[in-house]
Order: sequence, then C-alpha cells, then structure tokens
Amino acid sequence: MHLNIEVQLDYQIDTPIDLILQIQAPSFADQSVVHENLDLGDLQQIARVAAEAGMGERSLLKTSGDLSCIYTAKLDVKRPELDISTLPAVAVHHLPGDAVRYLMPSRFCPADQLQSFVAAEFSRYHGGARIAAMRDWVFKRFRYVAGSSTAQTTAIYTFVQRQGVCRDFAHVLITLARASAIPARFASVYAPSVTPQDFHAVVEVFLDGTWHLVDATGMARADEIVRIGVGLDAAEVAFLSGFGPMTLRSQTVSVAVAG
Repeated sequence: MHLNIEVQLDYQIDTPIDLILQIQAPSFADQSVVHENLDLGDLQQIARVAAEAGMGERSLLKTSGDLSCIYTAKLDVKRPELDISTLPAVAVHHLPGDAVRYLMPSRFCPADQLQSFVAAEFSRYHGGARIAAMRDWVFKRFRYVAGSSTAQTTAIYTFVQRQGVCRDFAHVLITLARASAIPARFASVYAPSVTPQDFHAVVEVFLDGTWHLVDATGMARADEIVRIGVGLDAAEVAFLSGFGPMTLRSQTVSVAVAG
C-alpha cells in the first residue's frame, strides 16, 4: 500500500528558542520512503539525532522567528495484518534486552497500579489472546471524545473516566499490557482512516519475538500504518517540543491512499 502524507505546522514564536521536531517517517523492512521533502522555512537545522529505539530521527532546530514547516512524503507499507490473538507471549526471562525497558512503569503508564485489575479481568487469556481481549475491552468501554484530556493526562485518569483520544487509548492499553508482563510501547504514526485526521497514537506489543502494532481506537489497521517513532509513552514521541513560549496558529495532517 502506498500512502501520501502532508503535514503543515504554523506556530508563532516571538523570541528565539530551540525546537525538537519528529514528524518524518523512517524506512524499515515493513515501510519504505519512496520520496519526501521537509521544508523548514527560515529555521536553522542544527543536527539530526537518533530517536528512541533507533526508530527514525529527531531534528534539532534553532528559531529566529516563527515556525512554518511543510512535510510531504510518499511511503510504501509492506506489513501484513496478522491475527494477534494467535501469537504467543515471550517469557520475561527470554526477552531481548531492548524489550525489557518496555515492561517498566512510566510517567503516563503506571502499570504497577493495574496489576490486580488485569489478574481479575484477563487471567483466562494468555499472550496475544490477552492483548486482543484488552484491546477489545478498551474499544468497547471507552468513548473517543476530543478535548477530554490534556498533555498531563495519565492512563489511570483515563481508566477512571472511560474517555479520551488516541493518546489516552494507547496509554491505557500499554499499561494493561505491561501489567501482564508483555512489553508494550507508544507509537506515533500516520494512518489514512483516522477521524479527525491528525497525528495518531497506537501501541506496539512484543509477541512471538518481534513487535506488532495494535490500535485500541479501531481506526487504523496494522497494514496501513506508517510509524514515525516509538517510546515508553507520549512524552518520548512528541512530534514537536519547544523550549520556550510558542503559540499554535494552524496545524494540518493529511494521509491518503495513493491512487
């Protein structure tokens, strides 16, 4: 599947500040960049550094004025959509070192606080079947409500309120998976079926020796997702971090299947 992506960011910045930008999609075995262009306007790109887990890169920028950025790309996604419920878990003592990190509680995903709930609610499921059951549980019991959360909302708050946006759905599923001793991480992605169209958040879980994409909102299939980056939670995968005052003027994301 070929996807066309276009992102436009427009922020008012009155004093020079530093920025970290992560919106470019990297090439991997299951997705490859056909072509791309990043127009940063008058911004000065100081460096490009590796992002979390070696998934893509971050651009380190220095502003002398407003941010006006346009990113366009065409990507080829070559990832089959698997039945995740059939995949076995990997015992903790057999996990590769780079997956162990994603068992740990994090800022937005305090997995240790939901271990009793997981044991009571999902003990009859194992491995991928448990992930599928937890994904379906979140999808059925939570409402997608724009504006119902903030950048400080944790998985526990969302778990209690039973509503949120894609970021919150992902945090809850990550927390439930880690409470089940299954490594899980936050993935920032592009996907064509997201409504309203924007940067999207899904989960990657480590099953059967590798990472698999899962979307608790039900809006994106694994075979149509373009990954931007991954991390313990949303704090590590922000598309834009500004180290100073900045005001959003406009932001658009368009993802469409190429004809």
